[in-house]
Amino acid sequence: MSIYLLLFLTFLKIGSVSFGGGYGMISLVREEVLLNGWLTDAEFMNFIAVAESTPGPIAINMATFIGSTQGALQGGIWGSLLGATLATLGVVLPSFIIILIIASIAKNLLSFKGVKAFLYGIKPTVAGLIVGTGLTMIASAVLGTKTLSAAVNFDYKALIIFGLIVAVSIIYNRVKKVKISPILLIVISAILGLILYSI
Repeated sequence: MSIYLLLFLTFLKIGSVSFGGGYGMISLVREEVLLNGWLTDAEFMNFIAVAESTPGPIAINMATFIGSTQGALQGGIWGSLLGATLATLGVVLPSFIIILIIASIAKNLLSFKGVKAFLYGIKPTVAGLIVGTGLTMIASAVLGTKTLSAAVNFDYKALIIFGLIVAVSIIYNRVKKVKISPILLIVISAILGLILYSI
């Protein structure tokens, strides 16, 4: 199977079974990416940071970036473009089709008791996926471990950056009486990363 077809089918599967938006999708994307050997865990963490920092939904950004990198390995620039297009199409297509069907057939879908019950049942699962993914990312980025049983290897530079970002956010909130822009926090953390990790 070609890498392009595999990218499309993988992200089609992810898009078909995901609930809760992009954050609920991160754990599924991580599992598939690591299973296929497309990225290491550290590279995937970097992809999440890039996908969060760029405009657009995180799930689409991740699919585009992963498709682009894997396609580029096979076919250069054109392969990169094809991989990005197919991965993005795969992740978006299921939602597009489902919403199209709902909009054309059942306009009052959310008023049905069965649909409400289904959505109430899905909410805790999505919350669990998001929390689990967040804990995995913290363990990987800050503690330097992938599992709870593995040896902990603190990344003190990541802890310093995290602490400084929290401090800046709290001080700014107290002084200005408004929340600091997430864009400014991303820029500050990027500058801190450049400084601390180049030492």
